[in-house]
Amino acid sequence: MAAVEHTPDYPPKTPPPPKRPVSPPRPETSLVGTARARMQVRNRRSANWSLEAAPWSAAKASTHVLGRLHEWGYREADTAALALTELLVRTAVSDGGRRVSVHLADQNRQALIVALSHRPGLAVADTAVLPELNRLGAVSCGTDTAEDGRRMWAVLDL
Repeated sequence: MAAVEHTPDYPPKTPPPPKRPVSPPRPETSLVGTARARMQVRNRRSANWSLEAAPWSAAKASTHVLGRLHEWGYREADTAALALTELLVRTAVSDGGRRVSVHLADQNRQALIVALSHRPGLAVADTAVLPELNRLGAVSCGTDTAEDGRRMWAVLDL
């Protein structure tokens, strides 16, 4: 007798669903390898400008910063604000990126001036500019480096 192939007249049985769904992997809680936090300015007046990384950018940024400080009613620290902004932007331009952004904020008669170089792949933050910022009138200043470039800031009493 020859074997006859028999096809069932009902669909095959599917396995039952798992009793407990598979949980997703736990999030990584280590800070190693994470990018630095984006700069955020809240609850105060602020302004920012993006400029081409060119030799004339320092003067243009200084004009923008001084104009905004005058709009906000600060006219006492013109020379210090000009000098600090020019040094910050000149240093950011020297990093060799394609653009530079300048950020300004005020609080309690102090101004925060920040310059970002937007040049990826810089090594360690160069701190040689910090004594010069202090000499020009900065109450506080600092610098740091991440994958997206170098960030330098100075706080000025107004």
